Amino acid sequence: DHQDMEHGDRSARPHPVSQSELTLTGHSRMVTALCALGDGRLTSGSWDETIKIWNTETGQCDLTLTGHSGWVTALCVLGDGRVASGSWDKTIKIWNTETGQCDLTLTGHSGWVTALCAVGNGRVASGCKNKTIKIWNTETCQCDLTTLIGHSGWVT
Repeated sequence: DHQDMEHGDRSARPHPVSQSELTLTGHSRMVTALCALGDGRLTSGSWDETIKIWNTETGQCDLTLTGHSGWVTALCVLGDGRVASGSWDKTIKIWNTETGQCDLTLTGHSGWVTALCAVGNGRVASGCKNKTIKIWNTETCQCDLTTLIGHSGWVT
């Protein structure tokens, strides 16, 4: 009834009901990061310290990536199709999504890595619990710029 909606009674509106198309199961602890690979696959990071690569058509886990020694809290896909993962172990790992091999490990944060973003030209930005951002060159394995500071809280 129109009059009910005018006065904020939302119970008169139909409530859409949707069901999950597919449920992906396999992590042993909470999932904290997701990233689409763009080829029908999905990556997930978890408190179980692993990254999984999923086939979103079948629901099967194609690869489990291991190597972090802390919770995986951030993921992003790089322009070349590799995946970057950030962890509470203070590292960023760059993974080959076909073989599951870790191509390189970036170190230099003094706190947990809580955010990642591909910025182009083989570079990745990482945010940290200590309120900083670093821009990394994945070809030279070096931090490209001076650490960016200015946030008053965690960069997530």
